[in-house]
Amino acid sequence: MKEYWGSLASILGVLAFCQSLLHVLFPPELRFATLKLFNRVFNMFTSYCYFDITEIDGVNTNELYNAVQLYLSSCVTISGSRLSLTRALNSSAITFGLTNNDTIFDTFNGVTVLWEHIVTQRQAQTFSWRPLPDEKRGFTLRIKKKDKSLILDSYLDYIMEKANDMRRKNEDRLLYTNSRGGSLDSRGHPWESVPFKHPSTFETLAMDPVKKAEIIEDLKDFANGQSFYQKTGRAWKRGYLLYGPPGTGKSSMIAAMANYLGYDIYDLELTEVHHNSELRKLLMKTSSKSIIVIEDIDCSIDLSNRKKGSPNNSSSIGRSYWNSITLSGLLNFTDGLWSCCGSERIFVFTTNHIDKLDPALLRSGRMDMHVFMSYCSFPALRILLKNYLGNAESDLDEGVLKELEEVIDKAEMTPADISELLIKNRRNKDRAVIELLEALKNKAEMKLKSGECVREKNLNDVGEEEEEEEQEKRALESPKEGCDYEDSIKKEEEDEEKKIK
Repeated sequence: MKEYWGSLASILGVLAFCQSLLHVLFPPELRFATLKLFNRVFNMFTSYCYFDITEIDGVNTNELYNAVQLYLSSCVTISGSRLSLTRALNSSAITFGLTNNDTIFDTFNGVTVLWEHIVTQRQAQTFSWRPLPDEKRGFTLRIKKKDKSLILDSYLDYIMEKANDMRRKNEDRLLYTNSRGGSLDSRGHPWESVPFKHPSTFETLAMDPVKKAEIIEDLKDFANGQSFYQKTGRAWKRGYLLYGPPGTGKSSMIAAMANYLGYDIYDLELTEVHHNSELRKLLMKTSSKSIIVIEDIDCSIDLSNRKKGSPNNSSSIGRSYWNSITLSGLLNFTDGLWSCCGSERIFVFTTNHIDKLDPALLRSGRMDMHVFMSYCSFPALRILLKNYLGNAESDLDEGVLKELEEVIDKAEMTPADISELLIKNRRNKDRAVIELLEALKNKAEMKLKSGECVREKNLNDVGEEEEEEEQEKRALESPKEGCDYEDSIKKEEEDEEKKIK
């Protein structure tokens, strides 16, 4: 046993002597130069080049690392069988990524690249103002040398753009409103926000399918039209005016637009805005890819048609002491230079009375698309029956469907009124349809009777007007007849006097 330990100590001593001899013969500078030369020779004979993307660049977080991590989570050609699952803050989606030292292949414009996620232990830290994680994480990108220019020029930009889109889609939508009296929150922002959870979509929206498809196509062209707007020199924004009777789905339309595009909503309350300058500041604090909404614009402040109102309406639309917003300020808000301080934004105005709005608000460039939200039509009714009762068209009797189709346009009921009837009887589908048909028939009869009353009243008014005209005519003609009678009497008296003489 002693001989074993003695031989082991001798071997260790020889190894230590050899190590010290190597340090003497090959100092660190020489070893570093040799390694550098070896890497250079290796790179000359290899067809690949490598790029490292570390999580922390110095003391700052590398934005490209986060973008690559999010982008790779969307790739389906995963070579590894062990993945990491993550869920970001304010996000409803779970994403997967590469685990430690795993690899993934990706293809871009016909070029295949290799990504490797490298995780190593960080050496003991010295004093630092910002403590670093114990693990050192990063991605290594391997590409062929001939593809270097293509990858560096466009591939990384594509990754950043794709990651931003994914981040926005994964995050919860937010509904903003301007703070009361223009006050600021703790971060100095004039907007307060809550998560936007409205479930309305274009599939559930009770609306004419043709008009709905037209709006969807317009939104799609807008969202994909960055190059078009830049080429034509137009600001990347669009305006929608939703008008029609109350209960026709204007708010649901806005929610469906936000859910379709993945945009946040800024609900602007004009009564809380005091000056034009405050309106501009609110606009500057809105983000891109958002919908700016002013609901019931004809009710919030005085926006009467200048042709029908007093001349004062041409300049001031807020008459109170505290509110001095002008029509010019609102027009510049939607179509002035300040409206171009962001990109990819949609302005939506809603009103129940379009005739009350000033024409300057309605022209193209401010409200590009006017959408009339009408009473419930038969195609919209079928959508409501499917939404609330789960009924397909084949589930209903053909006779009932025909009666509904005949009476729906005459009744002029809003989707909100019909929805309430269906919700009340949603547990009994047959009863819901029967009560709906009865309600539509009653409403149609009331409309018909009221229409007849209006026609009779109009006829009576016309008859009274004609009678008044006759009376006026007779009154005008009667003085003339009286004058002729007096002239004839006077002539007869003169003739009798001549005979006497």
